[in-house]
Amino acid sequence: MVSVGQCIQQVSATLESSGLHFGHGTDNPGDEAAWLVLHVLNAALDGSFVDWERELDPAAEARVAAVLADRVNRALPLAYVLGSAWFAGLEFHVNDAVLVPRSPIAELILEHFQPWAGNLAIHRVLDLCTGSGCIGIAIAHYMPWVKVDAADVSKAALEVAQGNIDLHGLQSRVQLYESDLYMGLGGKTYDLIVTNPPYVAEATMRTLPREYLAEPELGLVSGGDGLDACLQIMVGAGEHLSESGLLICEVGESAETLAGLLPSVPFVWSEFSHGGSGVFILSRQEVLQSMPAVLDVIKDRKHVA
Repeated sequence: MVSVGQCIQQVSATLESSGLHFGHGTDNPGDEAAWLVLHVLNAALDGSFVDWERELDPAAEARVAAVLADRVNRALPLAYVLGSAWFAGLEFHVNDAVLVPRSPIAELILEHFQPWAGNLAIHRVLDLCTGSGCIGIAIAHYMPWVKVDAADVSKAALEVAQGNIDLHGLQSRVQLYESDLYMGLGGKTYDLIVTNPPYVAEATMRTLPREYLAEPELGLVSGGDGLDACLQIMVGAGEHLSESGLLICEVGESAETLAGLLPSVPFVWSEFSHGGSGVFILSRQEVLQSMPAVLDVIKDRKHVA
């Protein structure tokens, strides 16, 4: 038998030598190995586990081997193999109907969107393109005075999100909507619109590691430059934000392209202590002032109205 620490070292060595990509909850084989082994042992994943000399029983060793083989042979994100992922310190059920949670917006949630929110009284929030529901659920968890609407065009994703709402007991404060962006929301307005929409360019998608290709393309790709959904979100945000409301939108690697397309828009780009980039903040007033420039950019795009 091997100890927990030895098992993690062995799993890490196998992961490192297997040509895998790490970017769905961890960024290196050592951390992923620890996640895998501790999950199998049903041990804490919050950094409090210290029993590294504990020996694994044969059943646990067999389970670790099976999960590791699945991860290596199929090149699936570990979150899909395990059926769970962590976001903002909370566990979420996931499957291949949703992206694996990994947005740097988690850091903003834990800080209650300060300093960007300032004195804004946040009572109603829209989580647009919710996927697994992780952003909206985390907001409701850490800001218990807030009510959240979470919208997605994918019925399969909404089924996952509902399971996560139930998991965290937030049925009274997180409401799901099947909606193509704002289309299913009527005239609702929000103090915050928080969104992690698809933002990968079509050409980039073809170059991504296999792990990303296991995720739903609907949640990743958005037109030739990755910005079709973002531009639509900007166009509709003014109508759905309260007078002092904020739009917070992640565009990841497409940030430079967006800034180049719209040089007159006063994007504020959040900086993160724990990694990540490409999240902008705009006030409702800035959104409305930017509308002519955005409409000019999208007028010739086939899939943007």
